[in-house]
Amino acid sequence: MRERYGAKHKCGKCGKQARYYRVKKRRSYECEYCGNQVYPTAGTPFHKSRTPLTLWFHVMLMFCASRNGVSGKEIQRITGVTYKTAWRMGHVIRKYMEYIDGNRPLGGPDGNPVEADKTFVGGKDKMGKDDKAVVLGMVERGGRAITRVVKSRRSFDVLPYVFNDIKEGSTVYTDDAHAWNELRWSKDYDHETLNHTKGEYTRGTVSTNSIEGFWANVKRMIEGTHIWVSKRHLQKYLWEAEFRHNLRKRPDLMMRWLLTAYPAPKRRATSL
Repeated sequence: MRERYGAKHKCGKCGKQARYYRVKKRRSYECEYCGNQVYPTAGTPFHKSRTPLTLWFHVMLMFCASRNGVSGKEIQRITGVTYKTAWRMGHVIRKYMEYIDGNRPLGGPDGNPVEADKTFVGGKDKMGKDDKAVVLGMVERGGRAITRVVKSRRSFDVLPYVFNDIKEGSTVYTDDAHAWNELRWSKDYDHETLNHTKGEYTRGTVSTNSIEGFWANVKRMIEGTHIWVSKRHLQKYLWEAEFRHNLRKRPDLMMRWLLTAYPAPKRRATSL
């Protein structure tokens, strides 16, 4: 309540600068003058949740302290909630991590080089069965990462995200796949490629080691912790990996941001 509204705030009903006092047996606070009630958890990950806030905070801490993610079964074992509740809590926190992290464009004329690559996640490797999810990843060296689940590895499905998430004037390093041809011809980017089929993995400052290292962490999280994830929910797990990667140099901020970066409450207009 204090984090979102402060010690006193203008009442949306009577218009007075009022203190709000806790209502017994409810997650609400009421105005000292007119009794108008506000619910401080509305618009947060805890909205309409009957799970105690202490358990929510505990699970958030588990996500911040883990290097390879937290499974629903682990949440169930440690907190004692049902698996359905544990599964939902995990996904709500992952979506909240994406809200906090955002998707600011990478690179730029004055920024560091950006490495882009595609990878396959999940599915079963069966001949003639294209059931693996295709994921596009972009990592600015020494900086942030952005991931996108794409329909295919073809250029018309991949490049729109590249043009949207990488600033014009950036230096971009990729492999020599055909999907990057249009980027190679673009005058808005300085594009360098590596021929992995010929064993070329680095050439001077040109390399894709940063994005490959990021993929290693993602797959370790999915295959080691979760075993398998569906295409429908894959992007949420990628958001979690982004959040952990982007705050790797400031892990002390992870829990602090999860506890304080709630969406701003929508104030109701004062009635006349």
